[in-house]
Amino acid sequence: MLLITLSLAAVIALNITANVLPLNGQTTGEISDRLSVLFTPAGYVFSIWPVIYLLLAVWAAAYWKQFKGGFPPSYKVTTFFMLSAVLNISWLLSWHYEFFLLSVVIMTGYLFALLGLYFQYEPRNRLRIPISVNMGWVTVALIANIAYVLAFFNWGGWGISDGLWTVVMLTAATALALHIRYHYDDIWYPSVFIWAFIGIAVENALTELLVSTASLFLSGVILAGILFIRKRRIIESD
Repeated sequence: MLLITLSLAAVIALNITANVLPLNGQTTGEISDRLSVLFTPAGYVFSIWPVIYLLLAVWAAAYWKQFKGGFPPSYKVTTFFMLSAVLNISWLLSWHYEFFLLSVVIMTGYLFALLGLYFQYEPRNRLRIPISVNMGWVTVALIANIAYVLAFFNWGGWGISDGLWTVVMLTAATALALHIRYHYDDIWYPSVFIWAFIGIAVENALTELLVSTASLFLSGVILAGILFIRKRRIIESD
């Protein structure tokens, strides 16, 4: 438990330092704002990070309670969480020191570490909720990170417009969100996508109408999936 607590404290401390100090003389958002990336949501959307850390603090506190009762977290839970914390910190350092290609590799590892942690829980286990929210946001952040790196290296998009590529990414993200919703009975993971997609629509507004419209439409698709997919599965099982 001490390792989990120290890992979480280190992640929170570095994230605060990175934006208050700031790390390498620039905040996380200032780096992101340098390039116009249509998949990047409005700034207020990134306020989800404090929510994630608060949820993880509650998650850790629940484990402390179990630990005092003689039920410590499993070796796998501890290992995957510590790995996710190390990769979170590594991503932050790579991003602030502008190793952008490396940041994609690290963020991918971060997502897989969270996935390993996610699979330690049954669908009805409340301890999975903070991991679901974290994993959902890291999925969105990874796609945005990839889009940023492609823009940084002036990728031409094979002649396809940025707007259309963004719609493709939004559609792929929606499919992933619905996959998790259907197969793992999870409403929290796809809910993060709705939060992010609305932020993308707000950021692009009328300047990129195709992206804004697609973001709002696909938010509605995910919301419908959250509301109705589980009911459909219950009917099928009857």
